[in-house]
Amino acid sequence: MDEEEFHKRQTGHLSAPEDDAEGKKFEENVKKFKEISTYVAGPYDEDSGFQELLKHMEELEKGRSGDKANRVFYMALPPSVFTVVAAGLKKNCYSKEGKNRIIIEKPFGKDLESCREMMTALSAEWAENETYRIDHYLGKEMIKNMLVLRFGNVFLDAALNKNYVSNIQITFKEPFGTEGRGGYFDEFGIIRDVCQNRECTYGRN
Repeated sequence: MDEEEFHKRQTGHLSAPEDDAEGKKFEENVKKFKEISTYVAGPYDEDSGFQELLKHMEELEKGRSGDKANRVFYMALPPSVFTVVAAGLKKNCYSKEGKNRIIIEKPFGKDLESCREMMTALSAEWAENETYRIDHYLGKEMIKNMLVLRFGNVFLDAALNKNYVSNIQITFKEPFGTEGRGGYFDEFGIIRDVCQNRECTYGRN
């Protein structure tokens, strides 16, 4: 896609406040956000794509103070290409002077074996203190509120366990369809994408 299409997708679902003054400020902030957001297209498995990304990053870094370029690579990608992209980034885009961090979103494979295989391949390229694994759904308000509700309340914390709770039902609802993600969900499944880490978060109570 071109830059115009990228910015359209990036900000298309943002809503301006009804207040005129706040709305004007909102539009100005969106404009500034677009100005510092850029898009570079390239293949996952060829050095040419990563070299083009490196060239673009170096151009952006020229006008910044300091001689060290710290880089964070956030991979919201299908797990099947995690290791390929991680290797490409390390080979072509790794900052020699500054700090580097790589962030991967769950699911981390399809099962324990594939997860171990993925993590072994990642650790061959990136040090453990450079690698971050996240569950992006843990940042949603519903989950954060549940954590506060349980662990911030002594009574509820004591009651929410296997002795008092017979079952837990989680309803996940989105106002849109797979929207081009059908191939991804066919391969990895919606359960792994959305619910994989719930047991790790709340314990097997």
